[in-house]
Amino acid sequence: MQTYPFIEVQQKEHSFKLVSLPAGLLTRISYASVRRKDQEEGAVQRVLNNSRIAGIKDFALRMGDFPASIVLNWIGGSMAVNNGQVEIIDLPKLAQIIDGQHRVAGLKAAIEDDPSVADYQIPVAIYENLDTAHSARIFISINTEQRPAPKSLVFDLYGVTASDLMDPAAIRANDIVFHLCAEGQPYNRWIKLPNQERQRGGIALSTAVNAIKPLVDSKGQLEQIGATELEIQKIIFSNYFSAIMDKYDHKWDDRANAFIYASGFIGAIDFFRSHMFDYCKSQSSFETSTIVDALSMDETSLIMQEDVKGLGGSEAANAVRDRLISSFKPISSSQGFKL
Repeated sequence: MQTYPFIEVQQKEHSFKLVSLPAGLLTRISYASVRRKDQEEGAVQRVLNNSRIAGIKDFALRMGDFPASIVLNWIGGSMAVNNGQVEIIDLPKLAQIIDGQHRVAGLKAAIEDDPSVADYQIPVAIYENLDTAHSARIFISINTEQRPAPKSLVFDLYGVTASDLMDPAAIRANDIVFHLCAEGQPYNRWIKLPNQERQRGGIALSTAVNAIKPLVDSKGQLEQIGATELEIQKIIFSNYFSAIMDKYDHKWDDRANAFIYASGFIGAIDFFRSHMFDYCKSQSSFETSTIVDALSMDETSLIMQEDVKGLGGSEAANAVRDRLISSFKPISSSQGFKL
């Protein structure tokens, strides 16, 4: 049995012990108790996401910085404390995971590849014998009230180089897509998130991220014009899709609209890359009105899902792009000289 120094932290209704534990021990004593699957007090976790586990495993093997505490609910009886040290028995299922189940699973997977990861010191906050209601309250607090800032904001604030991060372009594209599906944005309710109920229409989060990612890469088109900040990029994409939405008016949220499907979204991004980007650059404007004026579309020429029905994925996206190209009527900038 090992003992570990700890700090007792009292916060309103509950106290917890803040302790540093080896990653190997942490992965052995803790487990995820899944809500509506495991019939026991304290069950608040969701089913594990294998892609997140793989990403954390890779991060643990390459970098290994885990400053945020794993939060546990100790159910293995009373914790023995002597001289400012807490005793931790190396036995399975002594503590339920309240927050950090994917980090624990990722660390466990990393240890299988590299046993030295087991020696990483991980900060752990340990509550004792919480019931389901109190475990849920803490889980909700962490995952709603204490939400992190967008990951890509790190790039703007600290100028961290891409080589030090996990695919920064994908993280940036993810933040932009989440903005596009926020309240009042063109794709509100039309971006399909993992584990969401099935629906007709909508674009998978991964599809939207992969479409936008090349534009926000370190060598992408937005980088070339100095539009590198997250807030600027969010406005550019919001303005672009708002301009297309303007052409559809009340028909935008109609499931017959091609742009609320993957092929429409991808086709629109392809058109932006090949035509609209350079046009907006030449006009020194990415305003919605600039884009609206360059698209000649009326109610009879709207691109509907039935127009691409029966076409394969890339073929359908190309068809949407080509229709946008045929609707593209750029306004020439005034040139010449006054004499």
